[in-house]
Formats: sequence, C-alpha cells, structure tokens
Amino acid sequence: MTVSGTTSGDGAAGRGDGTAAGSRTAWTDAWDVLLASAPARRRGRVLQSALREAVRSGRLAAGTRLPSSRELAADLGVSRGLVTDAYEQLTAEGYLRSGHGSGTWVGDAVRAAAPAVRDRAPHPAGARADFVPGTPDLSLFPRAAWGAAQRSVLARLPHRALGYPDPRGLPELRTALAALLTRRRGVVADPERLLVCSGVAQAMTLLGFALHRRGARTVGVEDPGSPENVAVLGAAGLRTVPLPVDSDGLVPGALRGAGVRAVVTTPAHQYPSGIAYSAARRTELLDWARSVDGFVLEDDYDGDFRYDRAPVGALQGLDPERVAYMGSVSKSMAPGLRIGWLLAPEQLTEELVERKRTMDLGNPVLEQALLADFVEQGGYDRHLRRCRLAYQRRRDTLIAALDEHFPGTEVSGIAAGLHVIALLPGLYGPEARFLKRAAGAGVALRALAYHGTARPDDGRVRLVMGYAHQSPSDITRGVRLLAGAVGRG
Repeated sequence: MTVSGTTSGDGAAGRGDGTAAGSRTAWTDAWDVLLASAPARRRGRVLQSALREAVRSGRLAAGTRLPSSRELAADLGVSRGLVTDAYEQLTAEGYLRSGHGSGTWVGDAVRAAAPAVRDRAPHPAGARADFVPGTPDLSLFPRAAWGAAQRSVLARLPHRALGYPDPRGLPELRTALAALLTRRRGVVADPERLLVCSGVAQAMTLLGFALHRRGARTVGVEDPGSPENVAVLGAAGLRTVPLPVDSDGLVPGALRGAGVRAVVTTPAHQYPSGIAYSAARRTELLDWARSVDGFVLEDDYDGDFRYDRAPVGALQGLDPERVAYMGSVSKSMAPGLRIGWLLAPEQLTEELVERKRTMDLGNPVLEQALLADFVEQGGYDRHLRRCRLAYQRRRDTLIAALDEHFPGTEVSGIAAGLHVIALLPGLYGPEARFLKRAAGAGVALRALAYHGTARPDDGRVRLVMGYAHQSPSDITRGVRLLAGAVGRG
C-alpha cells in the first residue's frame, strides 16, 4: 500500500481514487520500524510525529490522499482507533483535511519543507589566513577544568537553585566576580550593584535604555572605535556621535563640544588604536562627566592582557558613581559562553535590574554557578596566566614576521590585548588595492578605516591585525602568504 499525489482527471495510479496499489513505500516501512520499537502506550504519538514530519518534509505533498484508517491500521498492525485518533489530531492541527465520505487528504497549510539550517556565525569564509581581530584562542579553553567544575557544581547545586534566578545573577557569582574585579582591575565592586549579563552587548543595551528613559538621545563613541556600539545603542533609540581619539585618549575639546552626557570608552586599552588613556586624560574625562551630570560607559575590552607591565586599573575605581563598568569572558575565555557583567552607578542600579528582569528573567543558572566555582577555585586566574604567555609570544611572532616580510612597518599601541595596529610603508598602497589582493589570496584582514570616520588620505595601508586566535606557525605562514599576494606597489 502506498500513497501518491493527486492527478488530473481520474488517472490516479491503479485505483482512480487518489491512492495507489502496490508495494509498501519506504516511509511506510519506516513507520513500521518506529511503531515496533515504541512502547504500546506511545505508538499513537509516534505515528502522529511520523505523519507530521512526512508532511513538513514534502514526502507527503499537499493534496495527497491517505489510506483509510482501516487500511493503514491493517497495514501497520495497530488498532484502527489509534490511526483514527492520529488522523483527527493532525486534522485539528491543519496538517490533514477530511470530509464526510471523501477520505483524508494532506492539507495545504504546510507549503514546503523547512529550509536548510544556516550558520550565521561571523566566520571568514574560505580564509587561508585570518587576521581579523577580536577572538581569543578557543583551543585554549580549559575543557578539563570546566568539565570538573561542572560535575562538582551539578552534584551540590540545590534543587531550588534551578528556579528563576535573581535578575542580577546568582549571589555566589556576583560575590566571586566582585572580589575578582577588585583584585585584578581595581574597581569598586559592590555585589549588590553588579549585574550578570549576556556579554558587554547586553550590558550596553541595558544602559542605553536607561539613558534613553532619562531623556538622552545621543551618546558619544570613540573614533576609531567598535562599529558594534553604533548598532547596539541604536537599538535602544540612541544616536551615536563619533569623537576623535589621539595618543592620550578622547580629545577633551571635541567631547565638551559634542553636547552629549554619556560616552562609551575603552580607556585601559583603547579599541582599536591600542593606546592606554593617560592619567591626565582620565582625569579630564571624569571632570567632564561631573560637570554635565553625565556618565562614562567603560568597556574593559581586553584589559586583562598586558605584556610589559601590570595592566592599568579600570577608570571606574576613580569614580564609581559616574562610571558604569562593563566586562565579559569573551576575550579571556570564549565569546560563546555569553557571560559578562555590569557594575552600575547607584542611581541607575534599580532601573537596570528591572529592565534586566523584563528582558530575559535572568541568565542560565548552571553557567553562572560554573563560572563562580571556576573563579573561586583559582581556575580563572590560572587560565589567564596561560593565555597571557601564549598571546605575548604570538604578538612577538607577528611583529617579527611583519618586520621580515614588510620591512619598515610601524606597529603602534601598548604591548597588550589581542591585536596590533600595523602601518605599512607607502610602497604597499593604496589600501583598497592591497585589501583586494589580500582577499583574492584568501587572507582575511580588517583595515583601521573600518573602525571609524577619520581616514588619513595619504595612500598608506593601516591594518588592525588580530593574532591571539592563531598559532605562531600560522601567523608566520599567514604573513608570508600576504606578502606574496600583495607584492610591492
């Protein structure tokens, strides 16, 4: 017994009634297997699920007439009532249609099979070498230690902890993070004012909504800076104003003349220029915030990684009532964990907590408990030390490779973070041609111009080159490939 699509006139194969006689089809055989392996009490559900999937996938096309309940029950060796119930359920859901005395047919509510699932993660397509910045080495993720922490946490986590959490985050994680950030980044960290977020993007979205509610319509952003800030703040109804950055930080005159009362900064290691804000510029930035009754939104982008000295402390430690501090594990561990934090000024805290509650009812409990355990047991510090040594070596490797294959290249920025700024000699320009040749050779690159509006018109090539996610040998090979692709002039 098979089923087939309807035909014009009365030419349905063999029967003239829209069904076909003959051998059983593969999908009917599959039902047999499913039903035979299923407990008796579940066979009705299995049959319904198989029918739904056959309609969704297009194996049973719209207009196909199904066997009568008596025929299908006999064919499958089940009760007629089981088949009748399945037909009635799927008719109620719209998958099938039936009429008195006219049989059961596949309905037309489901038009086509579901499309293939796409992966829209930001991976450079077909890259032979990848220098796009912003990603740590995911192969360094501490799988063994994380797995051990997971087993330990699951064994002792009380049942009540699996309910809806405090929207700020689990108390044990907020306590652990407050201690960690105070020790490593010099912040003033009250666990009651710390919110666990899905990365810096969510933290900034929360702040954007809070600022908008207070009447703000514009926010200053660094130029050059992260283009993502424009989209994130825009989703909260805020327009961004690009503000120039020089070798000391945000230019004070431009900031005061912009008419904004909030600004996003990366003062410990400015992204992407790589400078650290000078002490004088940090003071001027805080003076501005106090004078306009405004806020500094501090993104501690990759502040844990400095290779020539101890990292500069966070700006928030100087004035926790004017600085909202944001950070995450995206650069220190893995962006896929989607765990970050926000230390809020007191006057914004309750509003941010309520917005966080309505936004997502809190972050996943198990991941929070895991990170708390990982931090408390020293795993986070050990992981950072391991990464710091690896990334320092890779930075040195990239600089040496650029010096060998692109002699005269100027590398700027402090010895920190996950990327460098490379200014190539003039003979390699213009930049557009350089980037086109690199792309043709399968080398993924990002120009400094991608990150801002200020674009010097001198014909030279300025690159933001990420190195943390590549092995030293891959870095050397990639620079050699790039040199062979772009030539000279």
